[in-house]
Amino acid sequence: MTGIGRILLVGCGNMGGAMLSRWLATGLEADRVTVVSPSGRFVPGDVRVVRAVPVSERFDTILLALKPQKLGELADTALGDHAPDLLISILAGVEEPALALACPQARSIVRAMPNLPVALGHGVVALHSRDATEVARARATELMRPFGLIEWIGDEALFDAVTALAGSGPAFLYRFADALAGAGAALGLPRDQADRLALATVEGAAMLAARSAESPAALADKVASPGGSTREGLDVLDRDEALVRLLAETLCAAERRNRNMAAAAR
Repeated sequence: MTGIGRILLVGCGNMGGAMLSRWLATGLEADRVTVVSPSGRFVPGDVRVVRAVPVSERFDTILLALKPQKLGELADTALGDHAPDLLISILAGVEEPALALACPQARSIVRAMPNLPVALGHGVVALHSRDATEVARARATELMRPFGLIEWIGDEALFDAVTALAGSGPAFLYRFADALAGAGAALGLPRDQADRLALATVEGAAMLAARSAESPAALADKVASPGGSTREGLDVLDRDEALVRLLAETLCAAERRNRNMAAAAR
């Protein structure tokens, strides 16, 4: 991560902390990062922590990682006095015009949507910008590279859908794994054993799918022998596209909430 400069991280909750931990683990020097944490809560590594946005300091990149509902609180801080080369926001549902009001002197603004596995370098980060310079785009890509898959989204209107799929997706997958374990326990397995079996199954299957040239749909059919027990189970999930309809409803609900938050931020 050469040429990144100084970073101001505004907020360091679950996602901000995961990103910071990964940066430090992949070689970013702690003295290049300042974290704004009004509560003074613990942050990973030997990183400088302040309770308010510093005044009269120069930061090359500012990353907004606080809760979207707290964006308005930045109006009473020194954020507007800063002119970073790059402002990155991971605030779900908050569009570029609202970000520009919070930091009007930012030279380039990029929206980012990471998911929690970025802490392990196996996450997804979606990026979008209306008019960031090529230099700013390259810097944003470099900053996100340690986190996993990076996808630039051309249409900001699709960002809410990306947030629902990749940003919220881990939570939906955790719920599926929990349900899978619960179903195993209902068949008589001890719950702790069912939990271990379900998690290991999800982990292994995901790794195999990620490394395979075949689609997940093809892999599912490959596991299911005609007339076998796996096919019998798949028939339940496939009947009337029950699983597809359930997940479509799930993502639509998350996307709708993102749009509502965007409207509130405007």
